[in-house]
Amino acid sequence: MEGLVHEIEIRRAKRALSEKKIAHEVLKRIMTAATYAPSCFNNQPWRFVVVDEKSSLEAIHESLAGGNYWVKKAPAVVIVATKPELDARLSDRREYALLGCGLAAENLMLQAFQEGLFAHAIAGFDPLVVKAKLRVPEDYIVITLIALGYPGDESHLSEKHRSLEHSPRERKPESEVISWNAWSFRESE
Repeated sequence: MEGLVHEIEIRRAKRALSEKKIAHEVLKRIMTAATYAPSCFNNQPWRFVVVDEKSSLEAIHESLAGGNYWVKKAPAVVIVATKPELDARLSDRREYALLGCGLAAENLMLQAFQEGLFAHAIAGFDPLVVKAKLRVPEDYIVITLIALGYPGDESHLSEKHRSLEHSPRERKPESEVISWNAWSFRESE
């Protein structure tokens, strides 16, 4: 679409990852980009654990849901965590820490794309296993894991996932997610 930032327009959550190690300098740039995200009162509520050593990656692998088998090829995985007390807690259950972490995760993903990597956030994991194996304190919320890797061979992917790698980008019609001047979504009727 004309006018969109190129990286936003073409970035995809790919699964065909190479096991090629990511240089520390590259990971450092990606993580620095994440920390430059906007945050309420500059609270910076995000906490990242960059996992790139074999024993720690194996701990991540133990937490994965079956459909995320492909993450085992990723040479690095980032744990994104926070707790509500790290940011503004506002009326109507608004926990601003979650927004801050989302913004930081997007910066991370766009910088990874700029570095020639795929970055794929996943929800299919057991956060209790992640916490126990990687010493994340109990009072933190492990929001997501972000698998990082260079583009790789698709041969290890299931037929379904190979198909998804090449499928056209599908988004909901904007009328389902954008309303102008007042709430007008049909789901609330």
